[in-house]
Amino acid sequence: MHGLKAIVIGAGIGGLTTGIALRQAGYEVEIHDRVRELRPIGSGISLWSNGVKVLNRLGLDKKLAEIGGQMNQMEYRHLSGTLLNRISLKPLVDSVGQRPYPVARRDLQNILLDAFISAGGKLTLGAKCIGILDSFQNVTAKFEDGSSTTGDLLIAADGVRSLLRQYILGESVEPKYAGYVNWNGLVPMSNDIAPVDMWSIYVGEHKRASVMPLAGDRFYFFFDVPLPKGTPNDVSTYRQELKEHFQGWAEPVQLVIDRLVPETVARVEIHDVGPISRLVKGRVALLGDAAHATCPDLGQGGCQAIEDAWVLANYLISTNVSVTDALRRYENERKVRITDIVNKARNRAETIHGKDPEVTQKWYSQLATESPLEVTQAIGKIISGGPLH
Repeated sequence: MHGLKAIVIGAGIGGLTTGIALRQAGYEVEIHDRVRELRPIGSGISLWSNGVKVLNRLGLDKKLAEIGGQMNQMEYRHLSGTLLNRISLKPLVDSVGQRPYPVARRDLQNILLDAFISAGGKLTLGAKCIGILDSFQNVTAKFEDGSSTTGDLLIAADGVRSLLRQYILGESVEPKYAGYVNWNGLVPMSNDIAPVDMWSIYVGEHKRASVMPLAGDRFYFFFDVPLPKGTPNDVSTYRQELKEHFQGWAEPVQLVIDRLVPETVARVEIHDVGPISRLVKGRVALLGDAAHATCPDLGQGGCQAIEDAWVLANYLISTNVSVTDALRRYENERKVRITDIVNKARNRAETIHGKDPEVTQKWYSQLATESPLEVTQAIGKIISGGPLH
């Protein structure tokens, strides 16, 4: 099935990774995105070892190591600053064979984009796909400006608010609000915030404040606050709001709020999607957040899109019955994995953010008594469910 043409809608992490994998497999690949300029949503992302392994296999290992933060340990602290638990990530790396990399989203996007273009892929921006025509022989994407393109398969990687999901499901599935708002951004790395190889997480009052090390002497930070959906979003008040939400929290948390640059901070109402009943219809497949947006509480959102891309490309090049057969195999394999991850991430989001205050209180107590090895084994279990274990 070489020499076929794939149309990818969406140039996020999932769409670009798919483009690279299919170009390397000899496919002609066009990626179309509705935006006029590629600007990643959010500032940073944790790439756990399962996602890293796929990108390594696609030849991006050296570039990834250059942008990845050196995260050797993690710690949980009470909002007052009291240490609850410190966890070395070495046992995790030893067991799965690859270190995780926290990365800036822009850095990751640039690497993926360069790899796609230098592999001979074609990217078109400002192209909003509004319809799909799937015939027995091929599939056509129609765009808002009246243009269209035809290929052998179409990958809908158009994000959590996917316009194409409805085509596959035959019904509209709206993203579900997870009950909290997340502010995230980058600040200069410094020891008065956290050690430079530490992922530091402060918890209390059903909120969370966290910093992770990135390359380039930066910390990626995020703040989670349970708030009603539709709470006003005003950049000019970010600092003041965070000061109020995290009043009385430890000094490092205050320092991050003091040092953030409001204009560069992303504020996101966290939503998830799924698990959904199907990922594929004929020659069209959903991928990434369009198929399974997860709450970011497991740090697996980007990794699952990367896994999707790998599994999809693999079935297309290793089975030669038909494109539709390969897509069905992709669906069968991925549905089990992503259903598990979406559900786990949603449960974790609810535990962390006080959906049931008693459950959250129990979690706080458990953090202080949990053995570090149990923590890394739980993370390791999620990682080793990936396609490259």
